[in-house]
Amino acid sequence: MQKLFDEVNSLDKRCYEKFFLSEDLLMEHAASSMALYISENYLHLNSILIVCGSGNNGADGITLARLLHTKFNVKLFLASSPKSPISELQLKRVEALGLEIVDALSPADIIVDCLFGTGLNKPLNEDSINIINTLNSYDSIKIACDIPSGINNIGQVESIAFEADITITMGALKTSLFTDLAKDYVGEIIVANLGVQRNLYEVESNKYLLEASDMKLPFRNKKNAHKGTYGHLNVIVGSKRGAGIIASKAAFGFGTGLLSVISKEDLDLPYHIMQTDTISENCTAIAMGMGLGKYDKEEIRKLLNTDIPKIIDADLFYDELICEFLDKEIVLTPHPKEFCSLLKLCKITDIDVIELQNNRFKYVEEFSKKYPKIVLLLKGANVIISQNEKLYVNTFGSAVLSKGGSGDVLSGLIGSLLAQKYKPLDAAISASLAHTLAARKYSKNNYSMIPSDLVEEIRRL
Repeated sequence: MQKLFDEVNSLDKRCYEKFFLSEDLLMEHAASSMALYISENYLHLNSILIVCGSGNNGADGITLARLLHTKFNVKLFLASSPKSPISELQLKRVEALGLEIVDALSPADIIVDCLFGTGLNKPLNEDSINIINTLNSYDSIKIACDIPSGINNIGQVESIAFEADITITMGALKTSLFTDLAKDYVGEIIVANLGVQRNLYEVESNKYLLEASDMKLPFRNKKNAHKGTYGHLNVIVGSKRGAGIIASKAAFGFGTGLLSVISKEDLDLPYHIMQTDTISENCTAIAMGMGLGKYDKEEIRKLLNTDIPKIIDADLFYDELICEFLDKEIVLTPHPKEFCSLLKLCKITDIDVIELQNNRFKYVEEFSKKYPKIVLLLKGANVIISQNEKLYVNTFGSAVLSKGGSGDVLSGLIGSLLAQKYKPLDAAISASLAHTLAARKYSKNNYSMIPSDLVEEIRRL
C-alpha cells in the first residue's frame, strides 16, 4: 500500500529545511519528471500544448515547456500572467529560448493542464470553465499536472474538471485524487520525483492507497486439514432471501470449510450449503443484514451480543439497535444512503447522500474517531475502509459492480475470511480487493455481469 496525504505543502517545506532543497530545485525536478514521462511515451507525436495558470502549477508548466523545447513543437498558453517570483523567473527563462507563447487555444497531439494545482479552494470563473471545456473537446492525449484543474483541494468537482488520461502528481499521492467525484477525471496517476525519493519526501500518514499485492487470498497451505480447519460461517437469511443465498454462495467459493444458512423457511439451496434455524455450535463467523427485511429485534440483539466475529450489512443500518454494539470489533459495510442513516443514528451528523459523497473521507474519519474498534467499509466508486482513524482506499472498483447482488457477494467474502480467522480489518481489505479485482477480469459486456458471474471470477483469482 502507498501513503496518501491531505496536503503536501508541509512536505515541500520539510524538503527546504531538512534537505536544503529550494523551491526552484523542486520545480525543476517536478518538470523533469513530467518531461521524462512524455519523452519516454510520446516521442512519436509532434505537437504539445501546455496551458498554464498564474500560480506554481502554471510555473511547473512553463518549466516543462522549456525542457521539451525542440523535442516537440511546443506551444505555451498563459491563461493569466504569472504572479509569484518563481513563475516570473521561469517565464524569463522560456522567453530567452524564443519559445512560442500563443494567445489562443488550438488542438495538439498532447495537452498538458497546468491551470490549477491542489490549492484550488474556490469555484472556477467563467474564463477557466471555457478553457477547460475547450481542452476537453480536443481529441488529444491529456495530461494533468498535479491534479486535473477543476478538482478542488478536498476532491470535489463544482462544475467541470479537466478530463485527464494521466495525472502526474507532485511528490506524493493526494487524498483529493481518490474521491468518488474525481474518479472520472484523474486517469492513471503517476507520482513525480521532486529531488528526493518518496520514502524520504513522505512522513507518517493515517491514509493509504491499497494495491493488488495487499490482497491475501485464503490459500490452503496445510496438508493435515479437514473442513473444520477452515471455519464455519453462518449466514442469516431474511425475508428477501436472495441476498443471503448470494452471500452464502460467494462465501463458500472463497474458502470457508462449512457454511450454514439460518432461516425458518424452507430454502432451495445447493447440497453443500446446510440450513438450520439456530446458530451452529462450531460457528466461527456470522454474516447478517443482507435482505433481512422484517425481523425479531430480540433475536437480532442476541446474535449481536455474541462474541463471534460478524459482518453486518444493509437493513440493520436503519435500526438504532445497531448503536448498542458499536464498541465491538465488527465489520460494517454500508452503501452511502445506509451510512447517512448510520451517522444520524449515532448522532454524528444528519446529512443527505449528496453531502456525504462530497465529503466521504471527512465523515468516515468522524465515524472512525468515535468508534475506533469498528471496521467500516463504505461502498462507492472508490471503497474506503477504516479502523481506529486509519483509512484505506480501494480504487479498483468499476461500473461492472453497479448491479443488485454485488454487495451481497462482498458480505459473503468478508464473512468467509472472518470464519477462516482473518482479523476483521484484514478480512475487509482482502475481500474488497478480491471483489473489485475479480470484477475487472470479467470479459463480457460491462453491463451484463450477475452475482454468479462475479463469484466465478473470484474463484479464478
